[in-house]
Amino acid sequence: MLPLPAAPDGAAADGAGAPVVKWLGRVDYEPTWRAMQRYTDERDAASPDEIWLLEHPPVFTLGMNADRVHLLAPGDIPVVQIDRGGQVTYHGPGQLVVYPLIDLRRRGFGVRDLVTALERSMIDYVATLGIYAEVKPRAPGVYVHGRKLASIGIRVRRGASYHGLALNVNLDLAPFRRINPCGYAGLEMTKLAELGGPADVHEVADAYVPWLLAQLAPAR
Repeated sequence: MLPLPAAPDGAAADGAGAPVVKWLGRVDYEPTWRAMQRYTDERDAASPDEIWLLEHPPVFTLGMNADRVHLLAPGDIPVVQIDRGGQVTYHGPGQLVVYPLIDLRRRGFGVRDLVTALERSMIDYVATLGIYAEVKPRAPGVYVHGRKLASIGIRVRRGASYHGLALNVNLDLAPFRRINPCGYAGLEMTKLAELGGPADVHEVADAYVPWLLAQLAPAR
């Protein structure tokens, strides 16, 4: 488990409490997805929110209503159809995956609020590295000079969220050329390491978490 870092101003805990932050290391995709589902289905009003930070071995994931036409040439990389929104994306070593398991009602959040919090936290974090990032209308995620740095896809069930955000730190970007990332043909991807940022996933996780906690402070 990562130590809970000091959050920037505005992230003080109140009624909803600060989420429990866990570093899971490199874990297989499907068991982690099933664990998120179980936590969501079994949680109650007293269950703490949790943030899981991790890496996955190589895998392509398809959203619930994804069109398989965007899966161009998966080759030997496994393909898993899952229950988030969106189209197809890739996870692999060198990518920081962030799963916020959040009781949205308790925090006074809607779905769009959570997506915005994920985007805003990433934009604020990379700004500390001298990287200017932005969002695009109708295309969730974080972009730098038109290239996608972080992808977002969530599911909300029983008023709580799972799935989340994937930040490209120092992964091999070649597998993204086997798909139309997020359903967009020709979309180019980028990563922190080629933008002058850190290349270590654990270092990035430690530095990023305070910015996410700041954005997840309960709505007032």
